[in-house]
Amino acid sequence: MSTVSRLPGIVTTDHVFQVPLDHSAPEGERIEVYAREVVAAGREQDDLPWLLFLQGGPGGKSPRPLGRDAWLDRALDDYRVLLLDQRGTGRSTPATRQTLARRGGAQEQADYLAHFRADSIVCDAEFIRHRLLGADRRWSLLGQSFGGFCTLTYLSFFPEGLTEAFVTGGLAGLTTGADDVYRATYRQVARKNEDHYARFPGDVEAVRRIAAHLAGAPASLPGGGLLTVEAFQALGLMLGGGSGSGSLHHLLEEAWVEGVAGPELSDTFLAGAQAQLSFAGGPLYAVLHESIYGQRSVDGGAATAWAAERVRKEFPQFDARSALEGDGPVLFTGEMIYPWMFDTDPALRPLKEAAELLAARTEWPALYDPARLAANTVPVTAAVYHDDMYVATADSLATARAVRGLRAWVTNEWEHDGLRVSGGKVLDRLIKMAHGEA
Repeated sequence: MSTVSRLPGIVTTDHVFQVPLDHSAPEGERIEVYAREVVAAGREQDDLPWLLFLQGGPGGKSPRPLGRDAWLDRALDDYRVLLLDQRGTGRSTPATRQTLARRGGAQEQADYLAHFRADSIVCDAEFIRHRLLGADRRWSLLGQSFGGFCTLTYLSFFPEGLTEAFVTGGLAGLTTGADDVYRATYRQVARKNEDHYARFPGDVEAVRRIAAHLAGAPASLPGGGLLTVEAFQALGLMLGGGSGSGSLHHLLEEAWVEGVAGPELSDTFLAGAQAQLSFAGGPLYAVLHESIYGQRSVDGGAATAWAAERVRKEFPQFDARSALEGDGPVLFTGEMIYPWMFDTDPALRPLKEAAELLAARTEWPALYDPARLAANTVPVTAAVYHDDMYVATADSLATARAVRGLRAWVTNEWEHDGLRVSGGKVLDRLIKMAHGEA
């Protein structure tokens, strides 16, 4: 029986579905996928259109609403919303170091995890639509970041299930491989570093001091992880959000305390770094991150093979140890996953061998159907963030041109987290564009 709960301004209903692990073998193993239905209080009995929300990631669970907050407030004016915990996340059957150990060795784990990409997520959504709404009723779709990648997959293979689609910061390159993705994003991350140091010029020396200390003596994090100079650079993931630069600056401000033997990195700083760097709450983000770009139609069967690590060598300005030999800034990195993370993070260490096998995997199915997207009839509107650090703007604009009927709103008013922080303004604009009101 579904559980119904009430929070300020909303009524939620829990749903759990038994879906095939492999949708091409529907009689085989099944896993659970959880979804939370949300409707405005007082409208529980109304016949509202449905809006499915696909979260960013990969490996991120859906938001946990506390009321009519953020973009959800705007959505509930028009829709009954379904917040999907994508397979492996949240209250769906989890995929973590604890649960994956039960599946056997690294090869068994990797084979299992190969079913956790956008193609499987979209098949789950279609399975749920048939069970929840019925085969003849369609729903609207909102995809944020990786959820936008999934939206393109949905439009490629099941457009008959969609009334309309909204994408925020998630128009992936349809024919872009992992290497090209990182060549573009390293350039954008370098610009974000320039912007950060222009805003906080004192951080140049502050970062060099911390990096020099860690280059000589990596620090232990409260959760058992190891803060190396490369892990410290990975705090640059914060620079992609609207308030990220300021938050990073404030973290750096409290980096040092005077200990018994002299200056040492403070517990406050180490705890803050731990909160940003640990994958304990979402290991799939690290394990599957490069796999979301693997597809036969793009690379002809080539493995992603730790693309971010390989491409980094083409950008020597990100070598912290070389930077410390001069007097220039140490650059932070961005949304990149590196093989050493599976050594420094306790939540990832048991998954290292499986991650290596996924990085070497060549048999990835296509995620998009360019021909079908070129003939698309589903109304699509998309917010493309001009300075997006996570999704290359050039790829997004090329995809916007390739999808028939897609209307793009290119803006520098918001960063990648615009959907969450705009108070519903981003979603409102996309809805009005889709409905001919903007």
